[in-house]
Amino acid sequence: QEKLVESGGGSVQAGGSLRLSCVASGITHRPYSMGWFRQAPGKGREGIAIIYTGDNGTNYADSVQGRFTISQDNDKNTLYLQMNGLKPEDTAMYYCAARVPCYSGSWCNRLTQEGVNYWGQGTQVTVSS
Repeated sequence: QEKLVESGGGSVQAGGSLRLSCVASGITHRPYSMGWFRQAPGKGREGIAIIYTGDNGTNYADSVQGRFTISQDNDKNTLYLQMNGLKPEDTAMYYCAARVPCYSGSWCNRLTQEGVNYWGQGTQVTVSS
C-alpha cells in the first residue's frame, strides 16, 4: 500500500531556510507525479511545487518560484522541498501528495488537487517576522 510520510517542518525566522522530506513507500506504478501542497489557517489547500517522473519536469506556484526547489532521490524514494527566503506568509501545514500512476506530463504537473490519490499527514512550517 502506498504511503507518504513528511518530515522537516519547524519554526524559523523570516529569511531562513528549511528542507522538507517525504518518504514514499509502496509506489510501484510508473510514471507518477509527486508534489507539495500547503494549507494556511482559514485558507484552502494550494499546490506549490510538482515533479513528474515521466520527464522530470517541474512546476511551481508563482508565490514560491525562485525561492523553493523540488527534487527527488529515486534511490531513497524521497521527495524534497528546499525552501529558502522564507516569509511569514509561507506559514502553513505542508503536505506531500502523489498522482499514481500518471501518464500525461502537462496534466500530471498541474498544481491542483485533481487526480491526487495519495496524501501525507502534513508537517507544520511556521515563519516569524
